[in-house]
Amino acid sequence: MHLFYQIDHSQWQCLSQEEKRSAKTRMTELVQEIRSTPDTHLLTFAIATPKADLGFMLLTPDLQVANAFEKRLTLSLGPDILNACYSYLSQTEGSEYTTTTEQYIEETLLGEKGLSRDTPEFDAALKEFEDRMAHYLKHRLYPVLPDWPAICFYPMSKRRSGNDNWYSLDYKARRELMAGHARVGRTYSGRILQLITGSTGLDEYEWGVTLLAKDTIDIKHIVYEMRFDEVSARYAEFGDFYIGMQLPLDELFRRVCL
Repeated sequence: MHLFYQIDHSQWQCLSQEEKRSAKTRMTELVQEIRSTPDTHLLTFAIATPKADLGFMLLTPDLQVANAFEKRLTLSLGPDILNACYSYLSQTEGSEYTTTTEQYIEETLLGEKGLSRDTPEFDAALKEFEDRMAHYLKHRLYPVLPDWPAICFYPMSKRRSGNDNWYSLDYKARRELMAGHARVGRTYSGRILQLITGSTGLDEYEWGVTLLAKDTIDIKHIVYEMRFDEVSARYAEFGDFYIGMQLPLDELFRRVCL
């Protein structure tokens, strides 16, 4: 869940100093409770524009747990203080375009490298690939996100209009296009951590994209460069972009003037 809130400062100013301290303590304890829940992660960040004041990114394997925490976060500072202005629900998932073991053997080991089966070189190359893909899939399904300061979220879908209907392409064509898209993304390794989550049937768009970076210039560069890739240039539809800065709670409170 990506959750974005605006703060009603007129309601906040109606609280006494003791009530304000109690409210911030209540949110702090809830954030600590969420982060101590097994397999659950919570990112807290200030939003850079008036689209929202603060945001949370909540990852947990159980929708019931996510729903309960979301309701409590909304009320954590008291009624009418946090007003939800945008939210997005999605699920971690593997990509249907990820190279399978069979494809890697046929296309790369036998085709490109010309290796023979049942040789030490073949076995070593295959094991390296399988280890790498297991690590990749674990990150896609069970991500652990770093505390890099810049965070960007936006939803997107594939276009379905006229000759630019992504879903009218056959699998091979879609896989080739996505492979080119992925090559661009890999050039930002170490500067951008990207998490793509699926939302078909769960929210307005088909995917949610979260980018974490140490500097917003890298976010700007990767999004701009990918706009020239055919997958984006011809087939992508984007929603609003939200830019935030990850902050510990005490600094977050000061940043959003609480």
